This record gives sequence, C-alpha cells and structure tokens, in this order.
Amino acid sequence: MQIQQPDRSLIRAGFLLFTLALLTGFAVPAFLNQRMALAAHVTGAMNGLILIALGLCWGLLTLGPLQARLTRGAFLYAAYANWGASCLAAAWGTNRLTPLSGAGFSAAPWQEAVVQLLLVSLSLAILPAAASVVYAFREKPAAA
Repeated sequence: MQIQQPDRSLIRAGFLLFTLALLTGFAVPAFLNQRMALAAHVTGAMNGLILIALGLCWGLLTLGPLQARLTRGAFLYAAYANWGASCLAAAWGTNRLTPLSGAGFSAAPWQEAVVQLLLVSLSLAILPAAASVVYAFREKPAAA
C-alpha cells in the first residue's frame, strides 16, 4: 500500500481559519448580535477542521486535475465565506437568512443582500464539492 501525501495548503488554510475562529470567539462581546457572533465562532472552527480533514485525506481521493481544482476552490471559498458571512451578519445585525440567530435585529437592505449573496453562493459551491469528494472516494481501478 502506497502512503498518500496530504495537501499542506488545505491543512494550512484550515488552521488559519481555525485561528480566525478562535479570535472571533474573543471578540464576541464587541459584535452587535452576540448570538450570531458565537455562531460565526463555531462555524469558523468547524469549517477549519473540515479543511484540515480534507487536506489530510486529499491523497486518497481519485480526482482529475480540473475536478481537484474546482473541489479545492469550492471548499476554500465555502469555508471562508461561511465564516465571513456569519461575522458580517453579527456585526450588521442581519436576519433575513438567519432568523433564529438574528431575531430582534435588522439591517440595511444592502447589508442583508451582501450576507444573503454570500450564504446562497457558498451553499451552491459546497454541495457539489461535497458530492465530488464522496465520488472521489470510490475505489481506484487496479493497475494492469
């Protein structure tokens, strides 16, 4: 059995996001919506760990070059956009797509639109990327 190399760039990006999430946790009292700030903290930590896990198992995936670039890019975008959108929602007090955490808060329409665009776009990016990883864990064809 051949030992596969992890993807150091994904692992590094995961630890960077994890560190940003920890710093967000320290800053929770400074946000307008502290409940949403706590959600941003947890979201960042979880997405950082997902990037680390993906980086560690990257060598086990059966991906073509284009599929690998798209999958890596989608995971990176979705992880950071999720943390960023949550931080913006906490700072601005948006509630359109986060009605539980945003209850009792309201923001300018443009702020709601920015958070909504980020949340919808990251959702559209992460779903096919996750499906791509599931597919890429298929058995590799045996060498002749």
